[in-house]
Amino acid sequence: MQHRTAAAVLVCAVITPLAAFAAKQQSPTQQPPRAGKVEIMKAADVKPGMMATAWTVFKGDTPEAVPVEIIGTWKNMWGPGQDVIIGKMGGKAQRTNVAGGMSGSPVYIDGKLIGAVALRMTTFSPDAICGITPIELMLEINQFDKTKPLSAHYPEADAQSQKPAGLLGEPTMTEIATPLLFSGFSENVLRQFAPVFDEFGVTAVEGGAGNALTSNKPAADWRTALQPGQSVAGVLVSGDMSVTGLGTVTYNDGKKILAFGHSFFNIGPIDMPMSKGEVLTILPSQYEPNKLANATEIVGALHQDRHSGILGVLGEEAPMIPVTVKIRSMDAGGPEGSVRAEKVYHFNVFQQQKWTPQLMTMTLANSINGINELVDEATYRLSGTVHFADGKNELNVNTMQSVTDGPFPVPTLLSNWWGEKFYRLYNNAVKIPELKDATVTIDLLPERRIATIENAWTPSENVRPGDEIPIKVFLRPYRGERIERDFNLKVPPGITKGEHRILLSDADVANRMQTLAASTNRYMDVTQLVSLLNQERSNNKLYVSLVAANPTAYYEDKTLPSLPSSILNVMQAGRTTTETIVTSPESASEQMSLPFDYVVNGSYTLRVVVK
Repeated sequence: MQHRTAAAVLVCAVITPLAAFAAKQQSPTQQPPRAGKVEIMKAADVKPGMMATAWTVFKGDTPEAVPVEIIGTWKNMWGPGQDVIIGKMGGKAQRTNVAGGMSGSPVYIDGKLIGAVALRMTTFSPDAICGITPIELMLEINQFDKTKPLSAHYPEADAQSQKPAGLLGEPTMTEIATPLLFSGFSENVLRQFAPVFDEFGVTAVEGGAGNALTSNKPAADWRTALQPGQSVAGVLVSGDMSVTGLGTVTYNDGKKILAFGHSFFNIGPIDMPMSKGEVLTILPSQYEPNKLANATEIVGALHQDRHSGILGVLGEEAPMIPVTVKIRSMDAGGPEGSVRAEKVYHFNVFQQQKWTPQLMTMTLANSINGINELVDEATYRLSGTVHFADGKNELNVNTMQSVTDGPFPVPTLLSNWWGEKFYRLYNNAVKIPELKDATVTIDLLPERRIATIENAWTPSENVRPGDEIPIKVFLRPYRGERIERDFNLKVPPGITKGEHRILLSDADVANRMQTLAASTNRYMDVTQLVSLLNQERSNNKLYVSLVAANPTAYYEDKTLPSLPSSILNVMQAGRTTTETIVTSPESASEQMSLPFDYVVNGSYTLRVVVK
């Protein structure tokens, strides 16, 4: 009997306070927290050895209790006067470790909210040690600060430099990586763009989205959505493909919610759709555990993204850009223009001046990869239209891209070309545009269609004003017979006498001076910029221009050929310091363009004398 008693005492002795507290939490009467007013406990009142309870979802949408033993407070970790509470998680979290998606899990002591699980130890930590952002820091977000943080995470930023660093620059604790769930994306596209998101402390993982995640309108049950401890997602893309960032709700007063306990991208004021989430399981790991989840229904909008958390409002709607992408595989053996296969994608893209271009690039690359018609020798023909919310502007773009010996695949080049248009629109220095929708069609031609301007010929160099000159131009395609094209060029009646050049060129040569003018003038408004983009030549045409030795001025979106020196001097004198006039010693007056179903490159010049 004495031996049994001693053994029992020994067993009891190894039960840790955390394990004992976890056992008490198994009471069936314990219920997850609900929205509404809640008492808070400030970080200054939290002491080592206290027992707390965190709530997070391990499966489905119902939060479960997780015991937390308070280790202490790390002073000034976020900055002066901004402490972080350190705790050790037990229960199921001992097996899963502190997983991506737990960010924002509310932590309570005696029913009082102390903050949100937001940080974890660096990789390969054997214990589920977490950092808890005090609730008083998160409540500061309620002030609706309109300033933009200097450390905002954009595609060209380096988010790693914003993380707390320990000895030798290695972080002792780091923000819990936000799982960025990609639904409907191919593996090679994720691999291509994952480094972009890794810079921001978010992890690209394959996830899902419910059928209801097709528009930005809040679901009917938004009033009861996003209870503390439930999953919440910020929506960057929704529809046939989706991109959502997953975390956990910390606080819900019935209208406003706080979540994550750290930043999403630290953008500051934003308008991003906010959705519910459903957890399938947690993938445990000492390296990088993550929740595997689906975003389900839109229930509101995120309006603040700050270093201590995100703030959203239930029932509100955030604008997105509806995008339609049509991918067509053309039949090489059939009649010209016959379609062999076709896919149409509909999705919505988050509007933000730095993120929209990146998302447009990524979604187009994924759309191209979605058709099972890719071949080594291929050419892609793109036409797109972008409508603006003001109803006054419309952008129309066209291009062709073909396989080359360069290092980048054609889908990458094409999607970057498409995204660059949005980069120029959103980064003009006058006003951020509001877009209504975008539509793009891509035809996949199963051969390399590239033709280089090789030679040109005209029967006589001597011409008169008003004459029509017969011209023959020769292009050399990639593999195949030389292409000949005959056309007549009318000499303008008012042309000056003397020597002129007929320039036959590709789009790059024709665009060169206008491109230079646009790059030096940062203060064009949206209308001027759209006009300039619409004037850009397409690379599947050959451009015919008359070149004379008279100066041309490029000003804003305008081309002013054969400009008298006196007028140019007046313009230069009257311009402001923000207005740039680019001049060329010659005037190239475009006379016509010849369409080709090839990517045209190169140039050739014919000399003529006007009598």
